Amino acid sequence: MSAEVDVPEGVYLVTVVYGADDIDSVTTMKAELRRVCEVNLRVPRGGSLRRTYRVSVHVPEIGDGRKVGLKSREVGTASWDGKLSLEFLGAAARVRSVTVEKDAGRPLCVRMLGDSTMTDSTSEPYYGWGQAFPALFDDGVVVDNHAESGLTLKSFEGSRRLAKVLALTVPGDFLFIQFGHNDQKEKGDGVGAFTSYAERLRQYVKAIREKGGRPVIVTSVARRRFDDQGKVFESLGDFPEAARRVAKELGVPLLDLNEASKKMYQAMGAEPSKAVFLHIPATAKKSAIADDTHFSSFGAFEVARCASSQFAEVLPELAKHLRPELAGFDPARPDARAAVAIPASRSQSVVKPDGN
Repeated sequence: MSAEVDVPEGVYLVTVVYGADDIDSVTTMKAELRRVCEVNLRVPRGGSLRRTYRVSVHVPEIGDGRKVGLKSREVGTASWDGKLSLEFLGAAARVRSVTVEKDAGRPLCVRMLGDSTMTDSTSEPYYGWGQAFPALFDDGVVVDNHAESGLTLKSFEGSRRLAKVLALTVPGDFLFIQFGHNDQKEKGDGVGAFTSYAERLRQYVKAIREKGGRPVIVTSVARRRFDDQGKVFESLGDFPEAARRVAKELGVPLLDLNEASKKMYQAMGAEPSKAVFLHIPATAKKSAIADDTHFSSFGAFEVARCASSQFAEVLPELAKHLRPELAGFDPARPDARAAVAIPASRSQSVVKPDGN
């Protein structure tokens, strides 16, 4: 089941009444470009359960005559089309009613700035952790994901995405900044973790603070890398440490997702941790996938929970809005793979996102 509504840019309250008279229903809801809002919500036969979500809709126009420089993969997708898109998924998915209205309240907003590991990926089986992030919160928080594949701090700004985010930002918004994977590949004089990367982080923080936003520096989520002794090792060089130092220097909250994700992979072990990523055998119609950077739906959900595991200490205002059943996550004790079975959307592709 799916639906879409033409709406102006903004935040919308989506109220869904789940349930059915003929079966026990189990429904997963995704909004916009496969943003996971609800995972396998169970309602006994004959029952009803009402849930409300806040969903952000944005368009490429910035409001000053400029537009975001979209990549070809983004053009016409639900991330930028000025429509509110909803999917209700699962073999026993059932919805009694859906209502949509412009949000007149003032929820906490988390705007996400990053790369392919965070982005709303276009097609199955790829997911960014920001795509699973909305499912962790109650209706007091809206997640507005502006991350895009292959980008660095420099190219995010150069494609006018930073300008777009700043145009939307109002005092009190949280802006999560997570780069490093692609910045690591930049070459040239003066380019490096403690030089150009650190200085651009400082510039982002300054620009966000000038708008009244609350910057949050997020260390780059780790790639899956194990040595011959079965120990996780760092593949992002000095970039996580550079982010930590800038956060400390500027007094910015730090989510150390790099450390938390490595702790999770180590707890899982070398082979089981493949489930976090895309390791899919070849079939008669599709080539094998072996990707230790980009996430499966399970992996995106677990990495999102890794980020949330530090909220109580670092971002207590957001911690208050974590769903009770999803609060208190310990990266050293991740969920079982079978416990997080997110139904796939119709849109599927074997094309890997930009970046690695």
